[in-house]
Amino acid sequence: MQKLSRGKATHSDRLERWLGADQVKYLSEHFGKFYWPIAVHGVPGNVHIMPGGDFCGEIKAGYFLDKHDGAALVLKKLAYAAEKKVREFKALGTLMDMIKGEDRRLASIGAFASIDAVVAAYTGAKGQQIPFQKIGTAPTAIAGCIDMWQKAGSPIAGAAGGAAAAGTVPTNATTGALGLQNVGGAGTMHYLNWSLSAGVINNSLLLYDRIFAVAAGVALSGPTNTAVTGVPTRYQNATPGNVSYIGGKFMYPVNSTPTTAMAATAHNWAAGGGANVGMRYTDDAGNATDMAVIAGIASCAGAQIDLLLGNWFAPLAAGDYGVKNILNMLSSAAVATAGADWVIGHPIAINACPVANMACLDDGLYTSMNMTHIEDGACLSFIEMPKPATTATVYSGVLRVVGE
Repeated sequence: MQKLSRGKATHSDRLERWLGADQVKYLSEHFGKFYWPIAVHGVPGNVHIMPGGDFCGEIKAGYFLDKHDGAALVLKKLAYAAEKKVREFKALGTLMDMIKGEDRRLASIGAFASIDAVVAAYTGAKGQQIPFQKIGTAPTAIAGCIDMWQKAGSPIAGAAGGAAAAGTVPTNATTGALGLQNVGGAGTMHYLNWSLSAGVINNSLLLYDRIFAVAAGVALSGPTNTAVTGVPTRYQNATPGNVSYIGGKFMYPVNSTPTTAMAATAHNWAAGGGANVGMRYTDDAGNATDMAVIAGIASCAGAQIDLLLGNWFAPLAAGDYGVKNILNMLSSAAVATAGADWVIGHPIAINACPVANMACLDDGLYTSMNMTHIEDGACLSFIEMPKPATTATVYSGVLRVVGE
């Protein structure tokens, strides 16, 4: 979305019939704290979670059936046709069946002239399917979040961030990235959809572009104020509405040692206190800003986000909507075991799995119709959202993107 406009409130009864009351509550609680609207994929219409936890936009489902009943009915109708069409090209067959069930006259889908233009691009050497499987880890407690970047699977685990002050600007060629290829003729890619299966019920992943990472080093083990000079190269436009706008970018600290827990030391990420003191960042308007204090986690598990349980991003100052770059780092206490990275990310899509070991399609074309922009060279990865249990979870699926 290009502005923080709530628009028309989503019909709550229909949303609960489609997603289920528990899933609606989960999304509201864990994404309502975020300072930027996030599209709710998998819901027919154009629904977003707004700051505060409300839902806005039209929902075109939920009149009588929930999504499981609706899915069963649709699948039954498509089964015969799918058997014929999808044997060799499953992803393309599914996409075509979806399109045949919709109004082909729909136009202006983001940068595309029509849905037909999306199909032409996907089938004309500008589409890409990226299979993946990632093996998670158990957090310290329920509502812990795991950064899947350094976890095993396919792609293989990525490395920790570079040392301060420069840090690292990862790309699609960086080990650990999903391996996006820049296949768009105009150099512009878009999220289309992804199928995701989770080994544990009600777990969810955030797909994001990892645009910067820096090792905290002595900012955590000292603790010593540590300056950061490295700046991301993607999503740095200061103009609201631009596809590369800074608004919506988030940052978080993570245990950068994937198999070793942090020391059992109470600590927080210290509130900024002016130049070179505490946690500092440059906001979406280009201002040097002090970050609000937030607690870390004593004995934080390997690859777990080191923020108060239930949080997957660090809080920004009032009125800020994004992070351009990090300026300074500092912990309130010395944590001797393991280490931490500070990471800046750009959110792309969320996929929730209400049923274990069943592929859930997250659609970015027919639901929120946003065709989220993905910059060339994007380092795509995942964050496991606040977990309803402490069970280590295996995720697998296929991501699909399309270029203009």
